Parts: sequence; structure tokens; C-alpha cells
Amino acid sequence: MRRLTAFLLCCCLAAVARAGTDDALLRTVLDGLARHPQVRAEFVQTRSSPALAQPQVSRGRLLFVLGRGMLWQVESPYRETLALTGERTARLDAQGRAQPVRGERGVGQVSQMLQSMLAGRPDEVLRQFEVAASGSPARWSLRFVPRQARMARVLGAIVLDGGDYLDGIRIEMQDGAATDIRFSGTREAGGLSALEARALGGS
Repeated sequence: MRRLTAFLLCCCLAAVARAGTDDALLRTVLDGLARHPQVRAEFVQTRSSPALAQPQVSRGRLLFVLGRGMLWQVESPYRETLALTGERTARLDAQGRAQPVRGERGVGQVSQMLQSMLAGRPDEVLRQFEVAASGSPARWSLRFVPRQARMARVLGAIVLDGGDYLDGIRIEMQDGAATDIRFSGTREAGGLSALEARALGGS
């Protein structure tokens, strides 16, 4: 009995130590991401699914502005620009006019999550997801698993990885589908064009 008690105590202490390490790494990662309030990057997105004969690959550019949202600009194999601001997702035409996108609630939820994480404000995300942090500040990975049973029936996990910047996102669905997004050339955004500012709710 004494050995069992000692063993259980060691397990509990190890779990507490691990949780503390995860929390410290998570906070370090979030603090680092929040130091880059406006960034641009190129991306390659790969979607795979048991229903697809081969993965679907698209390429384009991303603009993220803290507190305002993201512009997701697909350049191949087709051209499309989405503005994701808060709970709103809109498709922009060549003149920058926005048309609301219907039926994209999942895109909006993931966008809100990413905006909160990149802004260093994880409270809402942590209410919805269990988070496991691993690695080091120089090379880290965050795995998010939904807490709510309703969401968990559809979404398996979201994994972010990176270093100084966010390098990749993987979204795993319960039906076997997955989306991998890899970023390159990530840099400070500099000034916004008039179209970009207007699309993200500026003047």
C-alpha cells in the first residue's frame, strides 16, 4: 500500500510538473507571436480526404493585422481573396468590394481562434480547447483538442508549429480529412494598401 501511494504521488507530481512546463511554454510562444502585430507570408495549402483521389493544393499570400483580421489571397490554381474579420468572412472582388460568404462557419471559427492566438489572447481558445505545448521556444508545437462533444464529433485537432513566427497549421477532421498550411517568407507587414485597409475595416 505504501509503495502504491508513493507511486501515485510520483505520477501526480510528474503531471503537475508537466502542466507547469506546458503553461510556461504556451505563454512564451504566445508572447513571442504577439510581438508581430502585422505580418505577411506566402502559403501552400494541402487538403486531403478519403473522398479525394489526390490532395488539393493551393498557393497564395496571407496578411494578418492584430485586432483587425486576416486577408487570405489564393493565387493558384484559381484567384480568390477572403477577408476574415472577427466572426465575418467576406469574398472580395477585384475592386475590393466585399460579399458575405455563407456556409463558412467553420472557417470563421478557425479564423477567430488563430486571430486570438496570434494576438496573444488565448482565454477564449482555452475555454474551447485542451492545449498541449511541446518543444522549445525556438521550435514549438501546440496541439488543440476540442472540449465540447459537439465540436469533437467533427473536429479532431488543430496543430500549430513554429519558431519566431507561425510556420504551419494542420487541421484534422474526424472523417479522416486534413488541411495542412505551410507558411514561408514570413515578415513584418509594413504599410497597408488602401484596398487592404478597407477590406480589414479601416478607412
